Amino acid sequence: MGLAITQVDAFTGEAFAGNPAAVCLLPEARDERWMQLVAREMNLSETAFLVKRGGGYDLRWFTPAVEVDLCGHATLASAHVLWEQGHLGANETAAFHTRSGELAAKKKDGWIEMNFPATPANAVTRREEFEAAIGAKVVWAGRTRFDYLFEVAREEDVLALRPDTRRIAEFGGRGVIVTSGASRPGCDYVSRFFAPAAGVDEDPVTGSAHCALGPYWRDRLGRDDLVGYQASARGGIVRTRCEGDRVLLSGQAVVVMRGELCVETEEKLEARSQAR
Repeated sequence: MGLAITQVDAFTGEAFAGNPAAVCLLPEARDERWMQLVAREMNLSETAFLVKRGGGYDLRWFTPAVEVDLCGHATLASAHVLWEQGHLGANETAAFHTRSGELAAKKKDGWIEMNFPATPANAVTRREEFEAAIGAKVVWAGRTRFDYLFEVAREEDVLALRPDTRRIAEFGGRGVIVTSGASRPGCDYVSRFFAPAAGVDEDPVTGSAHCALGPYWRDRLGRDDLVGYQASARGGIVRTRCEGDRVLLSGQAVVVMRGELCVETEEKLEARSQAR
């Protein structure tokens, strides 16, 4: 008998948009190498692995190349799967133990609201180097706990980006967020996110990037409640609300695929590796 795995489009209310994530509920913790191999096989920007512990779940996230410390869309997808498959009641909060501390998600007015740590950016120099990498003029540059954050002048500049991913991978850190104020109705700001060093040239919708974008645009616009649009080819909406050192991220999710992992045990993988 294999393990159930579910693919969810996160930060969207319709299939084939937003950011796809795979979610795998495990009966017990599995080897890190095995989880990395599964993530590589799924070949999505993130695969989430959950193990029940106490009143919550241990949650880990893997790109096809590395384990990451914080991921918004795969957390959103995980919470959606827990409710959709009946592991949690509709009014229960999804609690997660992660490498970035305790995270929580709850249903609210047809959306899923997640409580994440804020990761505000501090200003940095090196603008000419950054402009050469993203191919656009940078009006402000900063560094968060995980990423670089660049503001450009217009939404059109964000949409037109054709960055040099090789140069971006050499910056250090996880990736680069590029943002501007929004010209489209119903949104306050737009963004794109590039993380070639983590094996993801461009991420479709990045919840954790909004832990920086929320505080950044709150300070510029003077409002806590904001709506961001991540302008990738798939696109997705993330609502943000800043509360002290936390950011409430809200999005929607849709299940698009259910399957079964017909996987080998770690022992068989090790034996096969040694036989080569």
